Amino acid sequence: MGLLSFMKEAGEKLLHGGHLKAEAPQDQSASADAAATSGLRAKEQELEQAIRDYIAVQHLPTEGVDIAYDSSSATVTVSGTVPDQQAKEKILLCCGNVQGVAHVNDELNVSQTEASQSQWYTVQSGDSLSKIAKQFYGDPNKYMLIFESNRPMLSDPDKIYPGQMLRIPDQASLH
Repeated sequence: MGLLSFMKEAGEKLLHGGHLKAEAPQDQSASADAAATSGLRAKEQELEQAIRDYIAVQHLPTEGVDIAYDSSSATVTVSGTVPDQQAKEKILLCCGNVQGVAHVNDELNVSQTEASQSQWYTVQSGDSLSKIAKQFYGDPNKYMLIFESNRPMLSDPDKIYPGQMLRIPDQASLH
């Protein structure tokens, strides 16, 4: 549990309307200020639902998982209970690898604990899964371990982007 940081401008574009911002003139009346706040909350709820839908499309458990987005801090808080560590890690990645999200506050519990947790890696410009596999496993040919551990969020081993966060499973846990 804790706070994970992501690149706010990188990730899946789940909303077509762009960024969530409260842009209000300084001499606004109280009723206009309330309307702006209400509109902002509606946009936050729209992103929360889009993230829930994105998690569901990835065939990850959503029952018992709560998603809350705070636009002032660009933070998604995800809470509830999931069946295992792998599901937890993938849900956290789904929440954070979204354009407009800078942080994910992990409040998820795991029903069935596992011996090891994955490491996190943020993709840099010029990276490939082979290069990352060489860095973590000493063998570039083990890139499919990383690819499979990030499915279904990754659809192709050649389609990663700078700023994307990946799970890097402990090699021993994969055997």
